[in-house]
Amino acid sequence: MNKIQILQTLKEIGLVPVLRAESVEKAMALATAIAAGGVTVLEVTMTVPGAIHVMRRLAEERPDILVGAGTVLDPETARTCILEGAKFVVSPAINLKTIEMCQRYSVPVLPGALTPTEIVTAWQAGADIIKVFPASALGGAKYLKSIKAPLPQIELIPTGGVSLDTASEFLDAGAFALGVGADLVDAKAMADGKPELVTETARKYLAIVKKFRQQTSE
Repeated sequence: MNKIQILQTLKEIGLVPVLRAESVEKAMALATAIAAGGVTVLEVTMTVPGAIHVMRRLAEERPDILVGAGTVLDPETARTCILEGAKFVVSPAINLKTIEMCQRYSVPVLPGALTPTEIVTAWQAGADIIKVFPASALGGAKYLKSIKAPLPQIELIPTGGVSLDTASEFLDAGAFALGVGADLVDAKAMADGKPELVTETARKYLAIVKKFRQQTSE
């Protein structure tokens, strides 16, 4: 899958679940539950113990899942993740050398930014999509809409404050896709032995994205 195809998949699915877990096995179980609901995109954060191993296993065992690396803070980590199977790289902040490394490997890079200056800086440096984080801190969907008005050419993925209740608002505001955390990646449901709750939530998110796409295409 080339860079254009990866970006197209991110747009089509419309969701980037941010996976955080306490172990490799718990991360794999969460990934399986999310994918069962049809969400075949996943961001494995570097805060997961054994995160590199999780990416490697998913790349080998679940080729149907588009695996990305999250919380990547430096180019060396980005390169390691890419070599272990990550198809896109996400960061909570801007690191110009990380963007350069991802460009070298022709892998989509999604640095985090919040202010207009940060967003434009990341975009001009070569970022494919900007992760607006934490989106909820400055007003959520209203803030995203305010940013998109003067900068319609920059693709944005809001993360922080995205839930089933706010998903439609963020899409209406111009989100390229949605970064979803604990509202979907529900560690408690998994700990309680109820992976079906995660799967059902994934289906609900997909339904929201599908409905939005249908409405905007009419």
